[in-house]
Amino acid sequence: MEEEEEEEWLVESLGLYNDLHTFELQDPTRVIEWIGEKSVCVAGYENPRRNEILQLLLPQRLCSKGNQGLCPERDFKVELGGFSDRPVYGLKHVPQTSLLVTSGPPDGALQVWRMEPGETGVIKPVTTIPPSQGDEHSFCMKMATASFQAACVLHGLKMNNIQMTEVESQKTIFAAASPCTEELSSLHFLDGASLLACSDRGRLFLADTRQPQGQLGEVTDASLPSALGGHSWTAGVQPGTPSEPAGGKPLVARLSTGGHVVLTDLRSPAGPLSVAQCGVAPAPGFRGVALLAVSFAPLLEGHLAVSGFDGIVRIYETHQWDSATQEAQPAFLHKGHVFGGPGGAREPPLVTAHTWHPSKPRTLLSAASDGALHVWDWADPQGGATRSTGFAP
Repeated sequence: MEEEEEEEWLVESLGLYNDLHTFELQDPTRVIEWIGEKSVCVAGYENPRRNEILQLLLPQRLCSKGNQGLCPERDFKVELGGFSDRPVYGLKHVPQTSLLVTSGPPDGALQVWRMEPGETGVIKPVTTIPPSQGDEHSFCMKMATASFQAACVLHGLKMNNIQMTEVESQKTIFAAASPCTEELSSLHFLDGASLLACSDRGRLFLADTRQPQGQLGEVTDASLPSALGGHSWTAGVQPGTPSEPAGGKPLVARLSTGGHVVLTDLRSPAGPLSVAQCGVAPAPGFRGVALLAVSFAPLLEGHLAVSGFDGIVRIYETHQWDSATQEAQPAFLHKGHVFGGPGGAREPPLVTAHTWHPSKPRTLLSAASDGALHVWDWADPQGGATRSTGFAP
């Protein structure tokens, strides 16, 4: 982007954000995993043999209560660090433990890590969960963890090999049975007893994890409109809490490589609640479903974030959507990554990951393929911005 265009965006953004911080990681990450409410883990994915895994403390300004003016710490602080001898394509924190689980090439094995704060300040490898039979040469493993299934990780590559494993003992405590061999695109715990899986063709499946050999059953009548065939899909689930898990309000958003979003209520899946076309045009370097992400805001009802098509994170307000396909107008566009690429870059950066802050309704983190990591709080369009935006190098 031209330098003057970037400067113009920076000036305009002052009226759009309550807070906006930009940072440069040494290597790009495709994972942003929360460790509590003040720290996140990121990890490199480009180097075949040496990739950093870092636990970063958010800037003090974002951790403080309310608007407390200038804060001395306006940058991320490295709390813990380690190195992976393989690219990290997936990373999950095991709730109520100090353990992390990662996945990535060259096979379907999972690496288990322990975060050791204090004098050492390291993230060190503990053990490896070997790949399931048939996954030895695959690496697009999907994973899920949840507080209502502590010390366990749900993982799989295809619909017929999903299993739940106790992380430290490596004991398989659940294995899903299914004749479906479609690739798995996303995997979620709904509550302490059930899981939801989405295939790359957009089909939804449920299973009861209390049965060691549970049947993975397709969600009846939750099929996609026939006009939306031919795309790859991923899915996001409305988040829950241990007291009110996602199973209590089971909304699912499916996102296609064609830019369609389909909302389904699992309590009455006979047809979608709404279907929308996001009107996106994938940028050069678009990687298909690999980087696509759709997520519900945990504290802002009816809001979705979509990324992975280009350098933009799009926020949508879904209350006005209906069952007829319509052009969806975003409530907010975070364009910072478009302007953040290094000069002379061969192609503009792609957003590789995003996540909502667990306790700040309008705050998100997003990362891009150029190593940029952004933290941003977009202004309430009704209340306007507080114009307290800060930029950190």
